[in-house]
Amino acid sequence: MNVRFWGVRGSIAVSGGSFLRTGGNTTCIELEHEGSRLVLDGGTGLQALGSALIAEHGPSTELTVLFSHVHWDHIQGVPFFGPAFHPDSRIVFAGGPGVEEALVRQMRPPTFPVGIETLQARLDFVELPPRQTLRIDPFTVHVEAMSHPDGILIYRIEAGERSVVFATDIEHGDTLDRRLLDLSCGADLLIHDAQYTEGEYRGLTGPSRRGWGHSSWEQAVEAGRAAGVDRLALFHHDPTRTDPQVAMIESVAAQRLCGTFAAREGCRVAL
Repeated sequence: MNVRFWGVRGSIAVSGGSFLRTGGNTTCIELEHEGSRLVLDGGTGLQALGSALIAEHGPSTELTVLFSHVHWDHIQGVPFFGPAFHPDSRIVFAGGPGVEEALVRQMRPPTFPVGIETLQARLDFVELPPRQTLRIDPFTVHVEAMSHPDGILIYRIEAGERSVVFATDIEHGDTLDRRLLDLSCGADLLIHDAQYTEGEYRGLTGPSRRGWGHSSWEQAVEAGRAAGVDRLALFHHDPTRTDPQVAMIESVAAQRLCGTFAAREGCRVAL
């Protein structure tokens, strides 16, 4: 199974010289196995993924997008996903309750000039309750819920005897959430929210971020160690986090847990 990061930023897309190495697009990850694709989240990185698919395979595609939730930084790429404008494309948008309503609503005036009917692909919307397992050939997907304002789904995806856990926008609180540890146990790759430092989360530097729905990179490392994962990707970087700051966090985190790295746009991981 191959993993490619198309967007790794949280909350809002950013640009400028301080963010070039890490990237400024919001969350979007592509999983590929035996020619089939599964997409995780549809943030602004989805636009670049769509352009790459068209350039490599033509204007139509067939794939599923799994949404962790429908906050804006996770859905804003949908109206700009090129293959969705081709009538031969078949796209499934799957996520928690309200996924269809949110995607339709974001393409309504006065916040968007054209409606979702502009997307000519065959679109299917699927609501996923937690604690279920589904098959999206050749992927097996395990679904679980965690803590985040308005709710969040996390996923364990398995294919070719390899496993990836996608756990963005999660908030453990003061102790690691058992649901995440159970789902991640022995995974080849854990992609874990790391938006804050511990000082930021606890309000030692600026306002407290408790209740904002995110984790610190320190908690991500603790979770990776407790779950016994092979590799840990620090993900959903704060929009103010510059390339040097990301690199510094990455360096310290890798010393605490071997196999830890900061997710960056364009980064590829072969499992």
